Amino acid sequence: MSSLVYIWPRCGCALLVLTGLWPLAAPDTAYAQSLVADRPDFTEATSTVGLGGFQLELGYTLGLDSDGEFTRRVHSYGEPLLRVGVLVERLELRVGTTAVTEVDRASPRGVTTSGLEDLYLGAKIALSGQRGVLPATAILPQMTVATGTEGFSAGQTLPGFNFLYSWDLSGTLSLAGSTQVNAAVGDMGENYSEWAQSLSWGIATGQRSGVYAEWYAFVPAGLDGVGSEHYLNSGLTWLANDDLQWDVRIGFGLNDAAEDGYVGAGVVMRVR
Repeated sequence: MSSLVYIWPRCGCALLVLTGLWPLAAPDTAYAQSLVADRPDFTEATSTVGLGGFQLELGYTLGLDSDGEFTRRVHSYGEPLLRVGVLVERLELRVGTTAVTEVDRASPRGVTTSGLEDLYLGAKIALSGQRGVLPATAILPQMTVATGTEGFSAGQTLPGFNFLYSWDLSGTLSLAGSTQVNAAVGDMGENYSEWAQSLSWGIATGQRSGVYAEWYAFVPAGLDGVGSEHYLNSGLTWLANDDLQWDVRIGFGLNDAAEDGYVGAGVVMRVR
């Protein structure tokens, strides 16, 4: 999540319209039954936490990037994402941020900087459950607000939009994806749009455990001289009980524009 920039400042009208159209969507009672997290993979789930649901997702990530001469490490602490179900079963509000420490080994002694990233706000709206070959779908208007520390803040509100889709292919195999576009700011202060695409395969390996494999990419539009970034990542989850899940993950960059790799771990806690 910390790699993204987010949401749509005019989402209020759209939320009212979509909430008014709720009876048109086929009922799906799965939203409030089982714990479904938006971590550790890049792809968000199509389900919400359900009306009255309260879910907190936390994690830590260590990223590494090197050009053969200089090395940069990034520690992402906390990575909190709070998800709260409101008004109807299919709507959740979301808020998150994270603390970051960057260690740049461009000099013999290195340079360390720390701060908070911009505040993330979002609203996930589950549109439909899976119907045959048609996937379960959801939309996620989102944004970051310029509340972060200097050097870690974009300095402006950045809107975005995420379309989510998923299929349960069998009792143990699932496929999910997301297509999104977000406003972004370049290193020189240039404004541009950044597209992101992902596909994630999930396999249940037991009653309480699962693994996933995922590809995702960031594709800048309107920013000269900057190429797309492609990644592969995989991880596993373990459900300690119905309302507590642990996870670990590892990822690798697939091209020169991408970071070399990262590892991370996290926990998800739900209150019903």
